[in-house]
Amino acid sequence: MSDTQVVPDGTALLSPEAMGTFDENGTYIPRSVTEDDLGGASLEDAMAGTIVEFEDGDLVEGTVVKIDRDEVLLDIGFKSEGVIPVRELSIRNDVDPSEIVTLGEAIEALVLQKEDKEGRLILSKKRAQYERAWGTIEKLKESDEVVTGPVIEVVKGGLIVDIGLRGFLPASLVELRRVRELQPYVGRVIEAKIIELDRNRNNVVLSRRAWLEETQKEQRGEFLVNLKPGERRKGVVSSVVNFGAFVDLGGMDGLVHVSELSWKHVDHPSSVVSVGDEIDVEVLDVDLSKERISLSLKATQTDPWQEFANSHQVGELVYGRITKLVPFGSFVQVGDGIEGLVHISEMAGHHVDLPEQVVTPGEELWVKIIDIDLQRRRISLSIKQAAEGGEVSEEYREAFGEHAYDAEGNYVGPFEFAEAEFTPETEAQAAWADYVAEHGPGEGDPDDPSAPAPPGAEVPAPAVAQGPAPAAPTPSDPAPSDSAPSDSAPSDPAPAAEAPTVAAPDA
Repeated sequence: MSDTQVVPDGTALLSPEAMGTFDENGTYIPRSVTEDDLGGASLEDAMAGTIVEFEDGDLVEGTVVKIDRDEVLLDIGFKSEGVIPVRELSIRNDVDPSEIVTLGEAIEALVLQKEDKEGRLILSKKRAQYERAWGTIEKLKESDEVVTGPVIEVVKGGLIVDIGLRGFLPASLVELRRVRELQPYVGRVIEAKIIELDRNRNNVVLSRRAWLEETQKEQRGEFLVNLKPGERRKGVVSSVVNFGAFVDLGGMDGLVHVSELSWKHVDHPSSVVSVGDEIDVEVLDVDLSKERISLSLKATQTDPWQEFANSHQVGELVYGRITKLVPFGSFVQVGDGIEGLVHISEMAGHHVDLPEQVVTPGEELWVKIIDIDLQRRRISLSIKQAAEGGEVSEEYREAFGEHAYDAEGNYVGPFEFAEAEFTPETEAQAAWADYVAEHGPGEGDPDDPSAPAPPGAEVPAPAVAQGPAPAAPTPSDPAPSDSAPSDSAPSDPAPAAEAPTVAAPDA
């Protein structure tokens, strides 16, 4: 009720409640304005009773009364406001105080220092949150429950998750398979299991993968049951490691061991596949107890050994390159990823003490197939028997079959060299291509491709010839001795990188 009243003429009068009273003798008794409610206590004692008592390390509650760039003031009922430095506001680094608290908000803080050298009360919201969080997290760990929090930072080796304190989530435990790019997870609220907890070291390790495995266990079990060895599936390479490559089959990852990546020797899986590649794989094995899937990439590809065995016969001549010398002979590459052995006894018609007496690594020459063991993946070859002549294998027949020799046994070749498609790869090849374009393939009529070449000259062989042929093999009917290959390897083999050449017979 108001202490004044206004009469009709506009005069303001005090209301009866705001006035004192008169006794029976007419003495004025003033209205009592205050009452002594201290109960006999002194004013100093009464004031001290309103101030909160606490010690360093205690948890206190208060109201935010001021927010500055580098600190927040908190009224906790003490004789002065408490100061929360910005570094003690949050477990996050480099934060804006206004993003953490608001004016008038009631928060909890831990007393760091009751009075610093400047007489200020120093508090920490972060450590109060930390103390509360530890109790909660320890209970969740004991009951094997899940923690939830936003990802606040990417650090070396993983992520930091805000679960009331800084929980570390290793990169290998973010997903069911390892994740390379972690930045997109910042800001995401995730669920994870607590796998390690050490309060003394302030260490909390989380695993989101464990949570995913638990929630998807039923789905994975159904996927594994429906996956049968021998069937082929499409997948995406999810990661490449030293021992192979993991492939995401759409429900789980399977491993293609390095030995199952290719029929060829593989130095490192990254030379065969890359992350993100979509490939076809064959299921080799499914281990339901360990939830492991073994896959094969090479099983979906043609076996080069089988392909070689299907297209070659014992007794045929093939062209190859010396790849390695060993005390008992030399290895010769006769196909893509196919190597055969020339035993030292098959290197020449005469006795050979060391392979280097006959051949050198990188040399290219004709060899004869004397045995094919597909099961053991071994091919036996002979340089000595190749020198005796024979039928070339099918891939060389168009260039070196019997029809490629004249009646005298001279190699004439079946090709229209001037019309054959040829792309020079070296300066030497380009020079020969220009010469042939200007003069024709021989000294005769330039328009007549069958005209013989000058004695001793070399002309580019057609693209279908699979390798340099320093000396053409002898046809089934032995050619005259001046055109037959010698017992030993050519003295000056053509380098592997050069274009195929064929030695023209002497005129």
